[in-house]
Amino acid sequence: MLFKKNLFVMAINLAKSQHLDTVHSHDRETGAVVRHQEILGRTEDPQPHSVSAGAAQTVPGQRDHTTLLLNCYTKLKDSSKLEEFIKSSESEVHFDVEIAIKVLRQAGYHSHAVFLAEKHMHHEWYLKIQLEDLKNYQEGLRYIGRLPFEQAESNMKRYGKTLMHHVPEGTTLLLKGLCTNYQPSRDSAEKDSLDRGRINKANSEEFIPIFANNPRELKAFLEHMIEVEPRSPQGVYDTLLELRLQDWAHEQDPERKRVLQGEAVSLLRSDNTVFDKALVLCQMHNFKEGVLYLYEKGKLYQQIMHYHMQNEEYGKVIEACKRYGDQEGCLWEQALGYFARKEEDCKAYISEVLHHIDQNNLMPPLLVVQTLAHNSTATLSVIKDYLINKLQRESQQIEDDERKIRQYREETAHLRSEIQELKTSAKIFQKTKCNMCNSPLELPSVHFLCSHSFHQHCFESYAESEAECPTCTPENRKVMDMLRAQDQKRDLHDHFNRQLRSSNDGFSVVADYFGRGVFNKLTLVTDPPGSKTVGSLEVNLQRDLLIHTKRNC
Repeated sequence: MLFKKNLFVMAINLAKSQHLDTVHSHDRETGAVVRHQEILGRTEDPQPHSVSAGAAQTVPGQRDHTTLLLNCYTKLKDSSKLEEFIKSSESEVHFDVEIAIKVLRQAGYHSHAVFLAEKHMHHEWYLKIQLEDLKNYQEGLRYIGRLPFEQAESNMKRYGKTLMHHVPEGTTLLLKGLCTNYQPSRDSAEKDSLDRGRINKANSEEFIPIFANNPRELKAFLEHMIEVEPRSPQGVYDTLLELRLQDWAHEQDPERKRVLQGEAVSLLRSDNTVFDKALVLCQMHNFKEGVLYLYEKGKLYQQIMHYHMQNEEYGKVIEACKRYGDQEGCLWEQALGYFARKEEDCKAYISEVLHHIDQNNLMPPLLVVQTLAHNSTATLSVIKDYLINKLQRESQQIEDDERKIRQYREETAHLRSEIQELKTSAKIFQKTKCNMCNSPLELPSVHFLCSHSFHQHCFESYAESEAECPTCTPENRKVMDMLRAQDQKRDLHDHFNRQLRSSNDGFSVVADYFGRGVFNKLTLVTDPPGSKTVGSLEVNLQRDLLIHTKRNC
């Protein structure tokens, strides 16, 4: 009677007072199951239900009824009823699938919950139960490999570390496919509609943290990525370089160490390597070959030499100077100062450096002496040979200059004699052949004071000017150009000195004149001794002036 009036609380209390609760507990639960089955039947949605990846459509109150009914089944441990309930055909499903999964999982009916989750494509619940409750990692990995790309990617980010810990090889294999061109491992309608003809590729750099405790698998994964996808993210190359350097640093076998060294250097040669990051990694692991390669790649020649200096590799210091001295002239000077501080061990190296400096005239002798003087260990014996050779060459240069002075004076005297003779006496032309065609001269003919004679028709054909000898014109023109250039240089030099004295910013003046070439060495082109390629009296006088200028220089 109390039940009919819905006075459930009073009915329960009355039953307890009469000790009827134990006797009728099973009957009550069974009745409750029947009653809720009827309720579910009456609250059934009259519209056809379609079950998809989400929960089945429900009507108000159905979630609570589903929960209560499944709780009753689980309390009764009625597995047959549970299986009949959850394994009904899709057209007969009139309950909230997600609620059913939660209740079954909570009650410990994991196989039933997994069945529902897989049947109704509740991927998150399926993986949660398999990996967190059943610890079935291989099945979870297999299941992820069957999912569409977006869901496979998100679940690998969520469960990747767990799977890597328990099934590292399979997880690595799945990640390789996920980050190149992922395709689900089964042919399904969902795959056909979403993935066919589309390249699905995850960002490999985002999965690197998954391999935190699996360096071997991480190295295999990264090497696969740079081989298949050369344009992989920068983090892939940086991480792989660090792994290779770590392997190289810990390897004891010499042969294997050389192989690892080659692998690391080959990665440094890649265009994807960032200079700063790679240099820091090489320095951290004391990877000498990598540091030197990066220094050379960055044209940091002084750093290369200083690296050898720090390691007291004297031969390498000399080698660096020879190899990069043309690009960085100060290397020899720095090497001289370095070896001077280590005189007792490096006398042979100092001699070699001084010899190179001397041969290529890289430093003034005074600067060489000052460099050695600033190092307390340097003695006169170190520089004695250098000074002797330098003084001997200077003496030889002085002798050569004096010989040229005598030669120029003789030539000048001879030219002046010729000029005087031309001014005061008649010139007799005795040439019998034309200097142009080498045929016998015939009238009319043209004669020059330089003793060149031509047929008139030959002269008119080849001469550029009536006043100049065609044979002497090129050389005369060259001399005149040099004289004009020398005059301009002299005027420019005087103007420079005046401007430098009057300017408040001498550095700017010097910089400006450097660009204008005022400090360039002037090279004069001279005639061979005894040459008489002079076309006129005026050119003779100009040559006299040129010789006088050379003698004073």
